[in-house]
Amino acid sequence: MSECNHNCDGCTASCDKNKSLLAKAPKDSSIKKIIGVVSGKGGVGKSMVTSLLATELAKEGYKVGILDSDITGPSIPKAFGVTEQIHGTEDTMYPSESSLGIKVMSINLILQDPSTPVLWRGPVIGGAIKQFYSDTCWGDLDYLFVDMPPGTGDVALTVFQSIPVDGVIIVSTPQDLVKMIVGKAVNMCNQMNIKIVGLVENMSYMECPCCKEKVYPFGDSKLEEVAFHYDILPLQALPINPNYAKLVDDGKIESIDTSFIKDTAEAVKKFGKIELNRNIVK
Repeated sequence: MSECNHNCDGCTASCDKNKSLLAKAPKDSSIKKIIGVVSGKGGVGKSMVTSLLATELAKEGYKVGILDSDITGPSIPKAFGVTEQIHGTEDTMYPSESSLGIKVMSINLILQDPSTPVLWRGPVIGGAIKQFYSDTCWGDLDYLFVDMPPGTGDVALTVFQSIPVDGVIIVSTPQDLVKMIVGKAVNMCNQMNIKIVGLVENMSYMECPCCKEKVYPFGDSKLEEVAFHYDILPLQALPINPNYAKLVDDGKIESIDTSFIKDTAEAVKKFGKIELNRNIVK
């Protein structure tokens, strides 16, 4: 048998470069598109954007799931008011479901006490995320959103190498450092050959409750400027709304009128090219 020449031409089956790092496909599941939601740093509302997108698409009748891969800072179950612990067999886990039927898999649905810190090193966290994907019976999903860990480090790399992500949405905020932070996320995706759906600028503005005028507490929006700089699609700028924060704290994110994020949802649908013949949830 020929030896590997490091171009992977004529490699034997034992060649390391010929081994796939992808986790095994979930059993008894059909997932049409997997969309990662990423940020170059923490604190930009990545989980909020994930939850709002999942809610909007579920209201439109799509079958949606969320894999909460932010192992050390999981927040998805709290936002949806999901408290039922994961159950399953020796080799299969079954996700919990929100009131709209969104399937959720998160470390906080396994821990006896959700406030228990997860003191694991990177490889262990990466292994857990792979299991959350491959050992979960997701059933039939149109979209599985992966709420990525913040940053571009070891765990994010593991997710991209082990889960067949079709595309990502990058979430930013309008501060001055945003161009550099977005650049890290863009370059990570480019190096991993993962398509970018577009850029969402979160916490972009506030709307005056009296006159409805937009106020920009962090300065003017940089959405168009940054998206143009990195040649990616500017999806939309999202508002700061204290009422939304309160509903998330109460586990009632699905009661938010998510029509304000419809432009981003439309971009996801266009990217996924998934036809829908189900009823819209009123």
